[in-house]
Amino acid sequence: MGTISYDSQDEPALYSRRRILRLSGLMVGLGGMAVLPGCGPAAPDARVGMAPTGSDSAGSAGVLGDGITLRVGMEAAYAPFNWQTTESSEFTIPIENVSGAYADGYDVQVAKVIAEALDMEPVAVKLDFSGLIDALNNGQIDIVCAGMSATPEREQSADFSDSYLDDNIVLIVRDDSPYVGATTFADLEGAYILGQVSTLYDDVIDQIPGCVHMTPADTLPLVVENLASGSCDAITYSELSVPKLIEMYPNFVELQLTGQFDGSPMPANAAIAKGQEDILDRINDAIASISDDERQELWTACTDRQPA
Repeated sequence: MGTISYDSQDEPALYSRRRILRLSGLMVGLGGMAVLPGCGPAAPDARVGMAPTGSDSAGSAGVLGDGITLRVGMEAAYAPFNWQTTESSEFTIPIENVSGAYADGYDVQVAKVIAEALDMEPVAVKLDFSGLIDALNNGQIDIVCAGMSATPEREQSADFSDSYLDDNIVLIVRDDSPYVGATTFADLEGAYILGQVSTLYDDVIDQIPGCVHMTPADTLPLVVENLASGSCDAITYSELSVPKLIEMYPNFVELQLTGQFDGSPMPANAAIAKGQEDILDRINDAIASISDDERQELWTACTDRQPA
């Protein structure tokens, strides 16, 4: 994935929010071909038995986790929100449970801002998306920053921050698809449609009457690969990420539908274990400090440098 060597004995430098934003802004316009990475999640670092981060001892003291290292759960396979790289840079944080690996992406930049506000050092913990909430509640991670949206079901198990990015769910087909001219959900009757497991991208497919709701793929790269190979007719996808997807797959087309899914637009929210209201307030203050212009700069910079 990367070409710059890195001595694993060196600790990556910490950067202030101002520097992160300035450097991210400089990346805008540099371009670069992008493709969703295919790295699968590594086995989680065993930390079962630790007290949940939302326990009284942590929450009452106003400290998240150990108060020193902010362990950020993500799949590191969902560019441009998060991805894995072998390069260490001002944009990355180490992946704690994958030797010599680092995480980059929009979620990572937001996690850095949150970590700075909490006076902690962020590291990523690479896990399956479907296991992130459980990992949060068994103390393996302190926070989820993974392009995850708050839903009523998830809010039963974790507390969610305000949105740090608002996206939408769209449908993508190939330009040779019989469904390329579809403008309504009814036009997709009989279509084989694929989403990612344990996400809203999969949940919303049931809103399309008469379609074939395929068994979801484990990662978004696998979703894209299935469409590229013709194994499905359509996929659900992030609207913000469509331009880079079509840059890499010129035969992909976004359907121009007259309606949209219930539950979309789709926010990205950070999550922490329940019972830490003071910490959640500090996280929300950190998120609010990122202006709309800065969010756009960060997003553009991440899409420009996501791995090719």
